[in-house]
Amino acid sequence: MTLIPDVTPLAAAGSHDAAHSASPGSFAVGIAAPRDRPAYVPGFDGSSPLDAARLRQLALECGADDVGLVELSRPALDDQRADILRCYPGTKALLTFVCRMNREPVRSTVRSVANAEFHATGEEVNDVARAIVAALQRAGIPAVNPPMAFPMEAERWPEKMWVVSHKPVAVAAGLGMMGIHRNVIHPKFGNFILLSTVLLGAEASEYGAPLDYNPCLECKLCVAVCPVGAISPDGRFDLAACYTHNYREFMGGFGDWIERLADAKSGLAYGAQVPVSETVSMWQSLAFGPNYKSGYCIAVCPAGDDVIGPFQTSRGEFLQATVKPLQEKSETVYVVPGSDAEAHVARRFPHKRLKRVRGSLIPRTIAGFLSGIRHTFQREQSAGLEAVYHFTFTGREPHLATVTIRDRTVTVVDGHTTEKPNFRLTADSDTWLGFLAKERSLVWALLRRKIRIKGSPRLLVAFGKCFPS
Repeated sequence: MTLIPDVTPLAAAGSHDAAHSASPGSFAVGIAAPRDRPAYVPGFDGSSPLDAARLRQLALECGADDVGLVELSRPALDDQRADILRCYPGTKALLTFVCRMNREPVRSTVRSVANAEFHATGEEVNDVARAIVAALQRAGIPAVNPPMAFPMEAERWPEKMWVVSHKPVAVAAGLGMMGIHRNVIHPKFGNFILLSTVLLGAEASEYGAPLDYNPCLECKLCVAVCPVGAISPDGRFDLAACYTHNYREFMGGFGDWIERLADAKSGLAYGAQVPVSETVSMWQSLAFGPNYKSGYCIAVCPAGDDVIGPFQTSRGEFLQATVKPLQEKSETVYVVPGSDAEAHVARRFPHKRLKRVRGSLIPRTIAGFLSGIRHTFQREQSAGLEAVYHFTFTGREPHLATVTIRDRTVTVVDGHTTEKPNFRLTADSDTWLGFLAKERSLVWALLRRKIRIKGSPRLLVAFGKCFPS
């Protein structure tokens, strides 16, 4: 196997002689200052795997707090392997790592304090990934570091804009397990971590395995504190509710704000819709980086060996100090009209201010519409609905699909199932997507036969109620 020797001080690896003093087949890897970087070490041809222990040591020396390795062929990566290879065709393995956040700032009710910690740790994560890639490059080992967050493949919006889904990679490598709040919980650091992944152009000598237990306590504190009710006690997650509120200043929410600005007939009309404080908040997101409206699920999570002490010592004191201040905070909560989140805020947090906004997860492809159904489905709005829908899409994106809504659950399968449908819809794909985006009239589409239905129109209305936008 190809060995990566222990990371050495710059002085030891900074000269041409030092760079070539390692044993044949090995690589001197140092974290170099710009003017003292060691000479490139030739000879790596990808024929031997990299020593996993040395890779881990390198990542720790570069600033990671824990490290794991996953082979590209791992079944857990099946759904993102094509995207990874599109980003870096030479990928053979993935190095995943975590950096710890400071817990008390994340728990603060002052959003500027919490967001400063998120942003600072995010920058640190990207710096660590770049340092790892730079050190490997100096050793002649190819690697690529996709960003930790803030994806930039905007042409894919509102579908997958990012290169690597860091959470499943970290889980596959044994760095933690997913909690019911959909955050990775590290066995030692808890969920007070941020993740990143380095794409390696070489195999490693060994790889990690998932943990054989889940650190999640299922204490349901994340359920109790979520302002929009996105986390259910039974483990269901309402992505649309979380996205609409928490990511208000990110892609979709920002787009909605721009539309409100563009549609306003005057400054007074704009001010009647958008308070000055929200305008200032949007300006801050542009000037300093978008801020999360609520990281409360992370803030209250007591799991992890380094974190659990206060919770075990006195649950009452932990709830009083950590959970209640977030529950009692007076704040604006962003919801889609007619959503489960709107009902949840009114019922559970009547002291918080409701702000009704447009939904952000509006599909632009038929594939996106079908895959997004499970993320935008509002199960409380579906109460009493039992129906099978056959969709036939024509035109630019021909596709057949069956959507079944029953017992407040939704399933989507390709093709038309043999079960007799209660409702059939045939539509030109572009017309249907335009209707979902509220760019085209349903009446116009029906009159022009761009959309045709068979079954009670009430079933189409009931379907739309399950997916408010």
